[in-house]
Amino acid sequence: MRLSNLADYAVVAMCAASRHCGGGKTSAAELAAETGLPVPTVQKLVSKLSTAGLLRSTRGAGGGLQLARPAAAITVADIVEAVEGPIALTACVEGADCLVEHDCSVKPHWPVVNEALRGALAAIPLTQLARTREIA
Repeated sequence: MRLSNLADYAVVAMCAASRHCGGGKTSAAELAAETGLPVPTVQKLVSKLSTAGLLRSTRGAGGGLQLARPAAAITVADIVEAVEGPIALTACVEGADCLVEHDCSVKPHWPVVNEALRGALAAIPLTQLARTREIA
């Protein structure tokens, strides 16, 4: 399983935004410069992450972007779901058409697998990812 580029970039952008904690605000342009992501991509992410309640955007003088809640209360699962929607390894769980659905003995078990995956991602707070690694 791989995250889409957009979900990957969302995690990167949120890590950068979390480094402005403590009341510090940033902008999409600053996040783009810090991460090396294109400004239009960061703007798209800011929109999705704001809609999901992970970022707060304030307009005007003194405005900018900041985390909508503490970094410790934001998980990788929250970020991925803000961009991708519910975490699921297969589309059949969400009612998508499947050629073998009528003979599928695995379908009842996918929700357990999906919840395990979501649980693993939900166990990783943004604070853990945002820490800078020390070079040994």
